[in-house]
Amino acid sequence: MKLRFKIWRQENSSAQGELKSYDVDGISEDMSFLEALDHLNEELVRKDEPVIAFEHDCREGICGQCGVFINGRAHGPHDHMTTCQVHMRSFKDGDTITVEPFRAESFPVIKDLVVDRSAFDRIIEQGAYISAKTGTAPEANAIPISKEIADEAMDMAACIGCGACVATCKNASAALFTSAKINHLNKLPQGKSEAHHRVLNMTQQMEIEGFGSCTFTGACEVECPAGISLKSIAEMNARYMKAKIFG
Repeated sequence: MKLRFKIWRQENSSAQGELKSYDVDGISEDMSFLEALDHLNEELVRKDEPVIAFEHDCREGICGQCGVFINGRAHGPHDHMTTCQVHMRSFKDGDTITVEPFRAESFPVIKDLVVDRSAFDRIIEQGAYISAKTGTAPEANAIPISKEIADEAMDMAACIGCGACVATCKNASAALFTSAKINHLNKLPQGKSEAHHRVLNMTQQMEIEGFGSCTFTGACEVECPAGISLKSIAEMNARYMKAKIFG
């Protein structure tokens, strides 16, 4: 396959960025999208040109680091799929593919397609954990948890923190991410004792980081690779009101 990539190039957060075109031949339809970027970078190395900076780690749809906009859509053309899981068979020979970083004020560009998502880390630090004594792991059946609750908690735990929800939201809201981290632990017995503090502290940090407000457009749910429902935000809001009264 022969393709034209239009890729966002930006030296750092304060530099002026631009889309730059690259014609690439020898792309196999069996390549993943990131392997196609690797192929392009190999050509740039041979030409002694600066390579394109992009993030990745697991390349298995687990870590969430690979997120970019592909032709105007977070993670690419498929629903509930990360960038690294997209294969070049999703495109046709001769296509032009535009690749841009996730754009949000709270996700400043570090270089090219790499953005700083440490705002998510600071939200997690405010309560996405439980306080427990260290030592030998407790017996798994010591605290009975119904299958329904366990399944709901695991659905929330599926969030990989990629940031697609923020990047695709017209308000750059982090409500879906934050609600998933809150609801995951607040549903479980181990998280009940800190439930009110968790929701108050994490939502406060979300505001401090400069994320926008949620207006329930539903774009985040559509682009979430884990398929986390918009209902998670509604549940967080209900928990927030309870926490303000009883917290």
